[in-house]
Amino acid sequence: MSVGKPLPHDSAPLHVTGQARYLDDIPLPSGTLHLAFGLSTIACGQITSMDLSAVRSAPGVRQVITAEDLVEAFHEIPDCSPSLGDEPLLTSTRIEFHARPMFIVVADSHLAARKAARKAQISYAEEPALLTPEEALAANSRFEDGPSIWARGDAAAAIAAAPHVLEGDLEVGGQEHFYLEGHIAAAIPGDDGGMHIYSSTQHPTEVQHKIAHALHLPMSAVRVETRRMGGGFGGKESQGNWPAIACAVAARLTGRACKMRYDRDDDMVVTGKRHDIKIRYKVGYDEQGYVLGVDFTHLLRCGWSQDLSLPVADRAMLHAENCYWMPNIRIESHRLKTNTASGTAYRGFGGPQGIIGAERVMDHIAFALKLDPVEVRRRNYYRDMAGAAGAEKAGPGTGKPFGGAHSPKGHVPEVQTTHYNMPVEDFIGGAMTEELLATSDYARRKEEIAAWNAKSPILKRGIGFSPVKFGISFTLTWLNQAGALVHVYQDGSVHLNHGGTEMGQGLNQKVAQVVASVFGLEAEQVRITPTDTGKVPNTSATAASSGSDLNGMASRDAAEKIRDRMAAHLAEKHQSATDQVRFAEGRVSVAGESYTFEEVAASAYQARVSLSSTGYYATPKITWDRVRGQGRPFYYFAYGVAISEVVIDTLTGENRILRADILHDTGSSLNPALDIGQVEGAYVQGAGWLTTEELVWDAKGRLATHAPSTYKIPACSDRPRTFNVALWERPNPEDSVGKSKAVGEPPFNLGISAFLALSHAVEACGTGQIYPDLRAPATAEAVLAAVDRVRGGI
Repeated sequence: MSVGKPLPHDSAPLHVTGQARYLDDIPLPSGTLHLAFGLSTIACGQITSMDLSAVRSAPGVRQVITAEDLVEAFHEIPDCSPSLGDEPLLTSTRIEFHARPMFIVVADSHLAARKAARKAQISYAEEPALLTPEEALAANSRFEDGPSIWARGDAAAAIAAAPHVLEGDLEVGGQEHFYLEGHIAAAIPGDDGGMHIYSSTQHPTEVQHKIAHALHLPMSAVRVETRRMGGGFGGKESQGNWPAIACAVAARLTGRACKMRYDRDDDMVVTGKRHDIKIRYKVGYDEQGYVLGVDFTHLLRCGWSQDLSLPVADRAMLHAENCYWMPNIRIESHRLKTNTASGTAYRGFGGPQGIIGAERVMDHIAFALKLDPVEVRRRNYYRDMAGAAGAEKAGPGTGKPFGGAHSPKGHVPEVQTTHYNMPVEDFIGGAMTEELLATSDYARRKEEIAAWNAKSPILKRGIGFSPVKFGISFTLTWLNQAGALVHVYQDGSVHLNHGGTEMGQGLNQKVAQVVASVFGLEAEQVRITPTDTGKVPNTSATAASSGSDLNGMASRDAAEKIRDRMAAHLAEKHQSATDQVRFAEGRVSVAGESYTFEEVAASAYQARVSLSSTGYYATPKITWDRVRGQGRPFYYFAYGVAISEVVIDTLTGENRILRADILHDTGSSLNPALDIGQVEGAYVQGAGWLTTEELVWDAKGRLATHAPSTYKIPACSDRPRTFNVALWERPNPEDSVGKSKAVGEPPFNLGISAFLALSHAVEACGTGQIYPDLRAPATAEAVLAAVDRVRGGI
C-alpha cells in the first residue's frame, strides 16, 4: 500500500537542484511580449487627466492599452472579481486604492514595460480616503446593508446574570502571502481563435471563466494550465485573475504571446492580504471559569472591492467559539469597505481571525481568576465523545478533560452543537490535550519558568497553550466537488490528472499514492501531469484544505473503475469471481496465478477493455444557509493542540520562540512526512502573522511595508530551536480518502500559542493586577509597550 508511507515530495529533487520548472521558466514562442500595469499614486479620487505619450514613445514599447481601448475592442472593461463583478481590470476615471491599475504597457521586455509605465503623467482630484475599520464604520461604508448577526441563546441576559463580567478588544493585523513565486501569467493565442493560458493560480477554472468572459469566448476555447506554484496560501485563489486577464486581452489585441510578472514591490502593493480584524468581546463567567455568555463584534477591513470578504468573514464567525461549548453566544460581523487593496483568501480563510478571539477570551478569564489557562480551556471544551481515543470523563479538580454535562451551565444535550447548529460528534480535544501536557512536561516546565522569572529582572520567559477545531469543506456548497482523469497504458504505466493544483504542499504525491494503492503499485509508477482545464473541467479551487479530500477521492474513483474492468477481464479469463482478483506489490493474483501489472494491462488492452476513466466526487452531508447562519457547512473537524515557550527582553521587546510542542490530528495520514512538514510550516507562518509580520499604511493609504526590507516574514532563524511535532493518527470517523484528515489550514492556528506565550511573559513583568492586553502582531515595539503597561499600571 502506497497510502500511509512517509514519501518525500514528488518534486523534491527538482526543488533542491533548481530544476523545478515554474511558469517563468517555461519557454514561450519567439517574440513574446511583456506587460506591466501603470499604477495610481493616490488611494481615493478622480483621474482628471492622463497623458501617456511618454509611455508610448518609451524604448521597446509596442502598445499601451487603456480602459477606453478595452471598451472599443471588447465593448466593456473585463471584470477580475471572483464574486460581485466590482473589479474592472483598468480605470480611467475613479481611483479606489493606491496602486490601482490604470493602463497596461506591452513591451519587448519585462524591464522595458516597467520603466515605461512610470513615465505616465497623471493628474488627480484627490479625496479623503477611508483607511481604517473605524473610519469605514463611522461612514457606514460596508459590503451588505448591515452587519451579519448569528446567535444562540441569550448572550446579553447570560452576561448580565453572570457572577463575573469582563470586556476588551483585540486588534489583529493582516498578513502578506509572500510566496516565493509572485503572481505571473502568460497567454498564447491559438490559430482557432482560442487561448492557451499559463497561470500561477489555485483556481484554473476561475481564470478560464474570467478570460472566456473577457474575450467573449466559450469556456471550451480557453485552456488554462498550471504545473506548479511557488507557494499560494490562498493569495492565488482570486488575485491571479488580474495578470491572466491582462495577458489574454493583450494577446488578443496584438496577436502575440504575452506574459506578465509582478515584481515583488508591485505584488505587495497591488494584491490583497489577510483581512485584519478588530475584535470586541464581552463575556460573563463564573468562579470556575465556565463561560456563561459571550458577545463578539468583528470589524473586518475588506478593502475597495468585495473579493472573497463575505465568506472569509463568515468563516471567522463559524470559528468564533473554537473548541468551546458556549451555550449563549452572539457574533456581530461588519464587512467594511475601505480605500485599501482588497482583503482576500489567506491560509485559514478567516478561521484564524475567529479562533484568536475565543483564545483571547479564555486567556483573559484565566488571568482574572488566577487560574491555569489550560485548565480554563479544558473546563469549557466540548465534551469528548464516547470512545474517542479512550478519553475519560471527570469532574472539577481531577485534571481530566471535562465540560458540557459536567459544567454548571444548565442542561446540555448529549450531542453538543455549534452556534450554527452543527453537531460536534467527534471532539477529541480533551484527549489530545492530556497527551500533549504529558509529552511536553507542561506542569514542570511552567513551575520552572515561574522560578526562572522570579530571578531574572531583564529576560522573562512565557509558556502558552492553544487548541484548534477547524471545519473542513468549502462553505459555498457547490465547490465541494472534484474530477480526475486516469489512463493505464498497455505497458502498465499510469497517467494521472486531477483538478487540484500543486503549490508545494505535496498534493500530487498524496493523490499519486492513492491511485497507486488502488492498483497495488508504488507511487513513483504513477505519472502526474499539470493541472489542465482541457483534461479535467469545472474544477474547484485548491483551497479550504480540501485538495487531498476532493481530488484524492475523485482520482480513486477513476482508478477503481479501471481496476474493476481489469479484474473482471482476468476473472473471466480464469473462470473466477471478480472479488478474488488481488492487486498488490506490483502484481495481480487470481486462481493461484500471478501476473505483473504490466502483463494484465497488455492483456486487457488486447481484449479491448477500456483502460481510461474519469472520476468524480462530491462531499456528502453538507447543507448551509449563510444568511441564517444555520446548517452543516463542514464534512468534519480537524483538531490540534500546541504549547509554545518564549523569551522576551524587557528592555527592547525583542523575543524568540524557544520551543514548540505540537500534537495534530491528521486522521490516518496519507503521507506522514508531508503532513509533519505542513504542520511545521503552518505553525511558523501562524506565529509570523502574530509576531513579526506587520503591515503599515501611511496617511495617504500607501503601503509602507512593501518589501522584505520593511516587512519581516519569519526566517529559518525564527523557528523554535526545539520543535516537537507528532501526529494524532486515529482514523477519520467520516469516509474521507484513506480515512485521512486535511492538514493545510488547521495547524496554522497553532501559532496562536506563541502569541499567548508572549502575553504570559509580559504578565511576568507585573504584579498580576494589569492584564497585558498584547496587540497583534506582537512586534518588539508591541511587546515593549505591553511591558510598560503592566509595570506602570496603565
